[in-house]
Amino acid sequence: MTHPIHTVRSVEVVGPHSLHLAFGDGLERTVDLTEVLAGALYGPLADPAFFARVALDPEARTIAWPNGADFDPATLHDWPDHEREWKERAQRWRMATV
Repeated sequence: MTHPIHTVRSVEVVGPHSLHLAFGDGLERTVDLTEVLAGALYGPLADPAFFARVALDPEARTIAWPNGADFDPATLHDWPDHEREWKERAQRWRMATV
């Protein structure tokens, strides 16, 4: 079985928690991560100033933040297929800290 290997070619912050991403296959997508920023790893990204520190990871070919948070480029590429699951995870993370 073969599947495409997606890479992030560029990232631009376009809102407090939104990114415009360009992928190696030419797809461009804007992703709003507002509702998934919870838990120990992704929670710090809720601060817009910290979120804006996103950068391309040249080795992993995806986006990453200084605290080690990142997203699989395939997940970002196909975000509409994964968004609901990520929102559900974030809700569980929020409940775990209550």
